[in-house]
Amino acid sequence: MEIRVGQVVVYYVEHGTGRPMLVLHGAGVDHREAEACFELVFDGVAGLRRIYPDLPGMGRTIAPETLRSADDVLDTLLNFADEVFGGTAHLLIGHSAGAYYAQAMAARRPAQVAGLALVCPLLPGLRDVPEHRVVAGSGEIGDEVFRSYFVIQTPEMLDERYVAPAAALVDQAALERIGERWGAHPRSRAGLRGSDSGRGGAAGLDGRVCRRHRPRRPLPARLARRGRRRGTCATPRAT
Repeated sequence: MEIRVGQVVVYYVEHGTGRPMLVLHGAGVDHREAEACFELVFDGVAGLRRIYPDLPGMGRTIAPETLRSADDVLDTLLNFADEVFGGTAHLLIGHSAGAYYAQAMAARRPAQVAGLALVCPLLPGLRDVPEHRVVAGSGEIGDEVFRSYFVIQTPEMLDERYVAPAAALVDQAALERIGERWGAHPRSRAGLRGSDSGRGGAAGLDGRVCRRHRPRRPLPARLARRGRRRGTCATPRAT
């Protein structure tokens, strides 16, 4: 499905009916990665309407030249939530860069966010990143990028049905453009302090199976490179 939000046409999929929930994927992929991860939990759960959008510049959501910063993307996501949910308070989940936007959304409009969960959040500032170690699998499959990035190293994780097709759709120029103005405006960053945890947010999701994302290179380059890497969620499944 598609819906116009200002100058951006946002593509999204939805599952279920009931209480609204917005799920934001990370950088360099599209809704399919988050959908494959979280539908393992929510599929068959009654009373939840799950919305998975493609973030601007990824998947089928084109990022026009007018989107030039993280704040521009944030405004788009806030307006998207308004259009889809009609002002109803909703649950909000963000993964990686999606968690960065999710926190900013909650900070900007706390009354509209009934519950917030952050999984492997990308957050500003320094933090203590645990040493990389394999927690599932042999540690002997995949290429060097896969082995150095994932902590779950199973054949299912190596399956590229959900990540590789999405990575091919990434607008690298758009991510570079947005990444050059990545720092959220102070009015959006109020909720970004004091939440520097590798585990899930207020809703209790546990992100220990992922490495936290501490940029080791300038963020614009990192976002662009992420589109050529593999995804970060747990075991995928068909949806």
